[in-house]
Amino acid sequence: MSQSLARALQILASLGEGERSLDQLATELGVHKTTVLRLLRTMEADRFVRRDDSHRYRLGSRLFALADAAREQHVVREVAAPHLRQLNQKTGQTVHLAAWENGEVIYVDKLDSVRSVRMYSQIGVPAALHCTAVGKVLLAAQPKRIREALLASIDYHAFTPQTITDPDALRAELDAVRAQGWAQDRAEHESFINCIGAPVADQHGRIVGAVSISVPDVLLDYGQVLELLPELLATTKAISADYN
Repeated sequence: MSQSLARALQILASLGEGERSLDQLATELGVHKTTVLRLLRTMEADRFVRRDDSHRYRLGSRLFALADAAREQHVVREVAAPHLRQLNQKTGQTVHLAAWENGEVIYVDKLDSVRSVRMYSQIGVPAALHCTAVGKVLLAAQPKRIREALLASIDYHAFTPQTITDPDALRAELDAVRAQGWAQDRAEHESFINCIGAPVADQHGRIVGAVSISVPDVLLDYGQVLELLPELLATTKAISADYN
């Protein structure tokens, strides 16, 4: 671990015990105040710490957002696990669970196909917002202000000839996702993979995750993947019921 990172983590641990002055943090870390101040300014700019009017430092709002995301991802993964296993066993195909985290969609669970085919997706890695089923489901669920900001800032990389590459087309796609309650990735991220995804909601109707089924076209064509939609929707409905 780099020395700067280790010191930054030590600062967060200290602030987790209570507010601190610059002098107190320098003493606890055993370094000069200028070294601590440099770290604090970087952390403050990213909202990991905040400084009050008396020049004392506290934990910042970014940490609370991360804590909420971590807690929520842990809960949805735990609740979803038996349902994902059942869906995986019933369809025999690769199943993903993803959650929203600070403007990204992150894979939080994955069950591989019972066949020998393996997907490139990995737990803990972001999913592309514009060309994956889980990405579209969770982007479509965001408030309009956040959604529009992301539509304007996404890197519309063309992974395949089918990838959506402009904001107007993606906006229309997201409207369709919200209207029908599920999303598709028709060879948009990988040219040989078709995928369908649907949302998981909490008791207040807030979308807390997305489940998808991904299938290589050598196993099932797109029409056959769509035939799995009732199983997918039944799974997300069951997870939502248990989540509440």
